[in-house]
Amino acid sequence: MDVQIQNAIEIAWNPVSEPNLKSQALEFLNRLRSDPQGWQICLSLATRNPQASEVVRHVALEVVNNAIQAREVDLQGLQYMKDTLLGHVKTAYGPEAGDFKKDSTTIQNKITQTITYLFCALYTTQWTTFFSDILALTSLPGSAIPDNAPAIKLFLGILISVHDEIADVLVPRSPDEHKRDTDLKDLVRQRDARRISQFWEAILLQWRGRNTIIANQCLSSIARWASWTDLTLIVNDTLLTVLFEFINPPLQPSIDQDGLRDVALNTFIEITEKKMKPDDKLELIQILRIRDVISQVIASPAVHDLRSTSNYDTDLAELIAKLVNNTALDVINILASTGIANATLARANDQLKIFMPYVLRFFSDEYDEICSTVIPSLTDLLTYLRKHRERQAEYASMLSPLLQAIIAKMKYDETSAWGTEDAQTDEAEFQELRKRLQILQQAVAAVDERLYIDTIDNVVGTIFERYRERKGQVDWRDLDLAMHEMFLFGELAVKNGGLYSKTKPVSPAAERLIGMMFKLLDTDVASFSHPAIQLQYMELCVRYSTFFEANPQLITGILEYFVRFIHHDHVKVKTRSWYLFHRFVKQLRQQLGNIAETIIRALGDLLIIKAELPDSELDQDDMSSDENDQSADATFTSQLYLYEATGCICSNRTVPVENQVIIIKSVMDPLFADLEAHLDLAKRGDERAMLQIHHLIMALGTLARGFSDWTPGSSASSSSPPAPLVSEEFSRTAEAILVGLESLNNSAEVRTAARFAFSRLIGVTGNRILGQLPRWIDGLLSQTSSKDEMALFLRLLVQVVYGFKTEIYDILNTLLTPFLQRVYLGISEPTSGTDDEIQLAELKRDYLGFLLVILNNELGSVLISGVNQPAFDTVISTIEHFAKDISDFPTAKLAFSVLSRMVMTWGGSDRVQESVTVVDGEDPGLTAVPGFDRFMMERFSPLCWALPSNSAFNPKDAQGKQVLGEAAGLQKAIYTKTGQKYLTWLREVELPGMGMDEATINDYLDGLCNFDAKKFRQFFQALVQKSGQ
Repeated sequence: MDVQIQNAIEIAWNPVSEPNLKSQALEFLNRLRSDPQGWQICLSLATRNPQASEVVRHVALEVVNNAIQAREVDLQGLQYMKDTLLGHVKTAYGPEAGDFKKDSTTIQNKITQTITYLFCALYTTQWTTFFSDILALTSLPGSAIPDNAPAIKLFLGILISVHDEIADVLVPRSPDEHKRDTDLKDLVRQRDARRISQFWEAILLQWRGRNTIIANQCLSSIARWASWTDLTLIVNDTLLTVLFEFINPPLQPSIDQDGLRDVALNTFIEITEKKMKPDDKLELIQILRIRDVISQVIASPAVHDLRSTSNYDTDLAELIAKLVNNTALDVINILASTGIANATLARANDQLKIFMPYVLRFFSDEYDEICSTVIPSLTDLLTYLRKHRERQAEYASMLSPLLQAIIAKMKYDETSAWGTEDAQTDEAEFQELRKRLQILQQAVAAVDERLYIDTIDNVVGTIFERYRERKGQVDWRDLDLAMHEMFLFGELAVKNGGLYSKTKPVSPAAERLIGMMFKLLDTDVASFSHPAIQLQYMELCVRYSTFFEANPQLITGILEYFVRFIHHDHVKVKTRSWYLFHRFVKQLRQQLGNIAETIIRALGDLLIIKAELPDSELDQDDMSSDENDQSADATFTSQLYLYEATGCICSNRTVPVENQVIIIKSVMDPLFADLEAHLDLAKRGDERAMLQIHHLIMALGTLARGFSDWTPGSSASSSSPPAPLVSEEFSRTAEAILVGLESLNNSAEVRTAARFAFSRLIGVTGNRILGQLPRWIDGLLSQTSSKDEMALFLRLLVQVVYGFKTEIYDILNTLLTPFLQRVYLGISEPTSGTDDEIQLAELKRDYLGFLLVILNNELGSVLISGVNQPAFDTVISTIEHFAKDISDFPTAKLAFSVLSRMVMTWGGSDRVQESVTVVDGEDPGLTAVPGFDRFMMERFSPLCWALPSNSAFNPKDAQGKQVLGEAAGLQKAIYTKTGQKYLTWLREVELPGMGMDEATINDYLDGLCNFDAKKFRQFFQALVQKSGQ
């Protein structure tokens, strides 16, 4: 059998094996893994002498490991494994190994893994001498010290593996595994921790100057075990001597020191990260002489002398920065804790003053990776100082250099490029660093606002003055820094929404920022040629638009620069400036009346639309971010901002209506002509022509959105509807779009653009669009329209109904039935996949939402008019179906809401008053719809029990309970409208028909009569839960 297994493994892992044969071999090995006896043969294969090939031994050990982990081996089998493996280890690694062929590193690692799994399974009770048994192999015959190198390496590897298996905090564990690992660590500390620490000490004494691999392994195992072992067993003079020696090696070391220094520092770091009581932590910092370690490394040639050269040891600097950061964090956490003795706080405060200069040293390092390492400790320190004002004076001298260092790190590196494709990754990393630095800078401002204001004002003013004196001959990076700091300064200066209050600055920070803005404009920074500066200039103008509201005389000059930038040769500057230009004119639209026509003429050449089909190769490239996207689609999206800006500019109240119409026509007429020119080509299937039609419709809709944000029927809107002449002009736009839509409504792209335009045209055409509504429905809801499109249009129709509720009845009455028939077709279509199911659920809810809007806006009679009466039963049937759908609770809940609204709309006057008294005899309030009282009792009321009677319904489900609440509300509504008739119906017909006993019926009717809506909802939910038990 072992030969068969060996051959199968050789075939399966041979790259030139015949595929069918390899498949058979893999199938055989899979069966072997599930065979309860398979591990025994594999264990023999892995440990026999002569040895099998490496791949055979590796796979065989993997089978053994799987058997242990799957707990397929009984205690006797585990003991057999232990004896076999221990025998192999003694033969291969023990003092008597002699010429025995050594295991490769791969096999040694696999054997280490197997032994670790056996440790987890047997150490508690069966293999209590685990560490002693293997430790005994590390000494040669007659020796009392660990001098058998192969066994030492194996044992150190086992120590590392044991930690990784039971103590690595990054490995997720089940509760059972966590308990097992905790118990194992407790037993190791109790039984063997001292023995292992003595072994480490002996190894460091004997091997530190002889074997780099063993010294490295020893320190690595100490670093791992330090987090869960008693440090008094680890931290001793021997360890500290070795660590100091490796961190600061002699000029002529006895062994190769490569890597040992980093391992020694990592060991230091792991030891310092151990969770301890405050006093113990401060004591550890002193015992480890961390201050000396840090100062020595900082003074070493690799970090000090070579700091400004290409040979600067950044890895070493980053490691020591990590040690600095961790130590400072520990001390700050002690200071920030409550219930700490004053003496301990004083010691911690002294330690913090010692380590903060080191934190600043590494924070100001040229390399961002090193700088970022100490940001956490600085963040925590500033948070501590903000909360403990009494400590600020002690650290006041540190804040200024810290703020200066933050500002210096905000500056682009001298070697950095801007705007090139190769620099995108570096740019993204730098901007991420800037975000972290911004948080730090804000923290400094929170601690000492005056210092922050003065420093930023001075930095910005100095750079602008230098720019003026040198007549623009400065590094773009300096200007970028000043403008970036101005941008961030707004977090403080405009935190209350603006810069001015009744023409005066709202705060000292606002006053300084206003001064900076004047300097920005006075020095004519906008004329600087670098594109990054031009973008920053526009960003600042947009961010601080309230500055220009108070200084409108400056707007014309700013717009001249904007017009120049929107024509920029650099595509990133040009497309970004289109968006910023839109933002600027939108915020200042009321100040642009006298120059509106001039601005729009300057935009003319940029409003020409030329659709380009996407490049398939660019589509496959996912590396560019949205910000750097320069595709044709992204360019057109940016171009739309110019159309919205155009609408904003010409809608200015100071522009005469006649001029507004002229401007609108000058923009729209070329689009109409272009649409007409491409229509025939698009009908014949030309893709570019179809895309051109899409773009033209989007542009027309965006122009409308820019002109007016007025929403019909909304009282919240601060704007007013456009003048009739303007609305008439936009009606032409709607007509042109409809022509294109009616010709190309088989195109999803065109329908999407038309739906977008329709939603924007509502606000500028007013009720003129109502007459076109049937054509919009025909065009937007074609035979190929998706459920998602139908749902989106339903939402638009809700907007129309709400906005024109007093004028829409006749049109709605005409188009309702054919419109709903299209919706029903969409709802009835089978779904394919999760996305389709989600779209169907949204369509159902939007359909119900549409019905609710009709009912809530006094248009309910349209549903039962003579024209739509034949379709009313279908409406009710769909609602009934949704109310009973146990797979979609949100839709069911909404369905009950619609039914309740129907009851309140058509049920007539209330027969039950708020005092919960029933009006007997003839009620003066008649039902609005004859026979509806009977209808809602026979059709609506039974629905309230449909879900609870479903065996799959869980009454404790949170969403299910909400549906029951709505069902209870429906019953209450029916009772309110019908009174005693409903009670009689329930007692004599409905409830007995469900099999409900007399006592439950009485309780139910009593609750319905006497409880208010909220209490009855709770009663009904409890009743259903009780009956379902």
